[in-house]
Amino acid sequence: MKVGFVIYGSLDTLSGGYLYDRKLVEYLRSQGDEVEIISLPWRNYFAHLTDNFAFKLPSGFDILIQDELNHPSLIGTNRGKHPYPIISLVHHLRCSELRPKWQNDFYRFIEKKYLQSVDGFIFNSQTTKEVVNGLMVNEKTSIVAYPPTDRFGEAISEKEIIERSKSEELRILFLGNVMERKGLHTLLEAVSNQRSAISVDVVGSLSVEPEYVEKIKKIITKNNLSSFIFLHNSLNNEPLKEKLKNAHILIVPSSYEGFGIVYLEGMCFGLPVVGTTAGAASEVIEHGKTGYLIEPNDSKTLAEYISKLAEDRNLLTQLSLNARKRYIQQPKWEETASQIRAFLLEMIGKQEI
Repeated sequence: MKVGFVIYGSLDTLSGGYLYDRKLVEYLRSQGDEVEIISLPWRNYFAHLTDNFAFKLPSGFDILIQDELNHPSLIGTNRGKHPYPIISLVHHLRCSELRPKWQNDFYRFIEKKYLQSVDGFIFNSQTTKEVVNGLMVNEKTSIVAYPPTDRFGEAISEKEIIERSKSEELRILFLGNVMERKGLHTLLEAVSNQRSAISVDVVGSLSVEPEYVEKIKKIITKNNLSSFIFLHNSLNNEPLKEKLKNAHILIVPSSYEGFGIVYLEGMCFGLPVVGTTAGAASEVIEHGKTGYLIEPNDSKTLAEYISKLAEDRNLLTQLSLNARKRYIQQPKWEETASQIRAFLLEMIGKQEI
């Protein structure tokens, strides 16, 4: 089949959502499908809305996938009868993020218009599906296809996990672009008064939200945290694997995650994970067994969990082993991607009828 795939910017962008898009394109091409990337330029939200006056549906495809991130550019484009099925790949809705109500009301209005303009959905989690269906008058054909989390393979053994937990210093890893939604400020507040020996490696882009990064640097300086907080910018492949392998716990206290590929990637390395109750983290993290769930911005509770794991290495070891078992139970991407491809072919078949 001939597939068009609409994204903003480059498919090589380092984020969980772009990893999903990239791996899906790789799989479809491996099956002999022709996939063309249609890239719209990154601008601000209101500039994207103006794309509706210029961008037209491209021709020559059997089906078109649109990353829902592109929704402000595509409402007018999708209006009317489609020459082929249009499928929206939804990682999470912008209106689900933590911000003032009036702003989310505006984004919800725009996203609802977009969601009603497509023919079907690929969802990255059951949570995302429920949120989208809550905005729809009638549910549309869809598939829940969990993201690719097996790029590192069998990353660490139980023996290595047990030995690692004996280290005196508790090594914390924050993995994600340094932006307000990811909640790094909550982690910094939680570690600012820890009595146990700890270190925090922050791995993620420092260019997505420059103003927030400056805020983070000021917090580090003001609270004298620079001796054990380390900002590394984005890492990939071997350097990233080393950080994951050497850490004891992964903490990404986002205000919202549509799924959170990073949580399962951490579990691949036997890392207990701390996420929040907002979004789909609870589909991955079993509270008290493979990690912990906190309320967004709850640095006090997060500090208590960090202290507990630093002082009780038997608990750390047990949660680490549980996390690895949870990762092993996750379906492999090859299986998930084949289900997506079957769904796309089914949608093409319906259009032809």
